[in-house]
Amino acid sequence: MAVAILQARMSSNRLPGKVLRPILGAPMIERQLERLRRCETLDRLIIATSDEASDDVLEDALKPFDVEVFRGPLADVLGRFVKAIGALGLEGQMVRLTADCPLADPGVIDEAVRLHARLGVDYLSNGRKRTYPRGLDVEVFDTAALLQAGREATDPYDREHVTPYLYRYPGLFTQGYLEQDINESALRWTVDTPEDFAFVERVYEALYPANPAFTSADIRALPFSHYEEAPE
Repeated sequence: MAVAILQARMSSNRLPGKVLRPILGAPMIERQLERLRRCETLDRLIIATSDEASDDVLEDALKPFDVEVFRGPLADVLGRFVKAIGALGLEGQMVRLTADCPLADPGVIDEAVRLHARLGVDYLSNGRKRTYPRGLDVEVFDTAALLQAGREATDPYDREHVTPYLYRYPGLFTQGYLEQDINESALRWTVDTPEDFAFVERVYEALYPANPAFTSADIRALPFSHYEEAPE
């Protein structure tokens, strides 16, 4: 069993306040929490947001959802995770998730946690050798490895993005990869832009009323499911 930390903030550059945008009458982050609570391998779920005043509204909005909230530095997100580990007494396997993925797949998360345990590696991801759509991202690592990163990482990029120190420096940490047989790496099931949000909203409108526990297979079966990244 693992502890999951879902990082969230209101001050998104491209789509501010996206985590509280309503989908079928509930904040986007609540929809994601509904999906994460169906994971079989997570025994604790924590929201890690910033200690900036801009995220007071997020903490207030989360109170009815019966979820732990931890607040720490805005820009030093690695430091935020490290502080959460110490303050909340976390150990063992940890899962990092981000709150812009309201189509998160509980089955994929469970598979990643189990594969991480089976391989015995320090760090595992389905995004380093991407075959899954963006939006189904999951990272699993040992808390001891992240604490080491917290002590040693000085590059602002490593501090802001939490886990790069675990995979950018060969030889420091062992790594594993979760891949699927089909390559859906071009698909966008995440929310960074208004267009992304409109796609996710359509998915929920099409599937959620009849089946709140809709799966990735259900999304793939939709005629509009192949929403791809715009060319750069």
